Amino acid sequence: MTPESKHLHFNEPAHSSSAAGSLFLDYELPTERIAQEPIEPRDASKLLVVPRNGAPLEDRVFTDLPNQLKKGDLVVMNTSQVLPARIRGTREATGGKWEALFVREHSGNVWECLAKTKGKPALGEWMVTDCGQLRLQLAGINPQGRWLVTPHQPEPAPLWLKRVGSMPLPPYIGKGVAKPEDELRYQTLLAKSPGSIAAPTAGLHFTDQVLQSLAQKGVELATVTLHVGPGTFQPLSKESPLTHKVEAEWGEVPASTCQAIAACKQRHGRIVAVGTTSVRVLESAASRGDLSGWEGWATVTLGPNHRLSCVDGMVTNFHQPGTSLLMLLHALLPAERIRDAYQHALAGSYRFLSYGDAVLIRPV
Repeated sequence: MTPESKHLHFNEPAHSSSAAGSLFLDYELPTERIAQEPIEPRDASKLLVVPRNGAPLEDRVFTDLPNQLKKGDLVVMNTSQVLPARIRGTREATGGKWEALFVREHSGNVWECLAKTKGKPALGEWMVTDCGQLRLQLAGINPQGRWLVTPHQPEPAPLWLKRVGSMPLPPYIGKGVAKPEDELRYQTLLAKSPGSIAAPTAGLHFTDQVLQSLAQKGVELATVTLHVGPGTFQPLSKESPLTHKVEAEWGEVPASTCQAIAACKQRHGRIVAVGTTSVRVLESAASRGDLSGWEGWATVTLGPNHRLSCVDGMVTNFHQPGTSLLMLLHALLPAERIRDAYQHALAGSYRFLSYGDAVLIRPV
């Protein structure tokens, strides 16, 4: 056993069937391998190519992506834009600190937030942001333990957050404290639809130059939207990960994208989704049996028991252990193949998680 391989473990679910097989979900990720800054330029990141047909792994750079695809293929990217969803302030009644992560806006001027503070705030209590511009009143707590708050002035949440919020970096990057430059570098090139509380990070590697190279190769581009919510990051049960259901997230697959997918399939091209978010929204839309223009709540949870009906390959990042993101890879690759890829990356100098390097699960 090599020094690197000791970090890798299989987790065999107690109820797993022969169809599910083993899952590669648990491995030790050294903190020094978690990227704290993105590579500049974005497309200079490493690219680990993992062919679905079992061919050897390949070490590339992201600018090589067009050479890994074929004329007639279709790349599908998520256009969701990250909201400046992290807000900090104090409780008016006690002066104690509080912090919240905006999740979504409900009807009736109600915001749903993940919040934390010392003690147990009372219903009706007011919180004020550090800048003093926004006051939020605690209206309730939902069954998931999330706060339901109402702003002192009924204005759309994205407008308020633009004034008082900051980028919601994950806690493993700078302890979640964003720098001014993260306002741009934590957004993808095509981000235009505000709604996510985390970046669809596979898209962070794309530049205008890469998109131009794809077009010159004859690879087409289509877009979808999936707003990343907190359910994406909820840990799996170690005892029964296959029973996990990812919380619904709002998404849209435009009719033009459905038409592009149909045309790609007709010419025997391959659909390459950029990120787990694009895979999830495409498979959620396709699960209705007729892939046409669609918008709604993406509810499909992907894993080894899911047979993909739309996606042939994907661009992704390296994921945290014990997450639904890592389990999703089993819909495209067997556990042994995922294990080998992660072992290869850990043995090399690949950078992990949101600001880290990329993986291409290359379609057959």
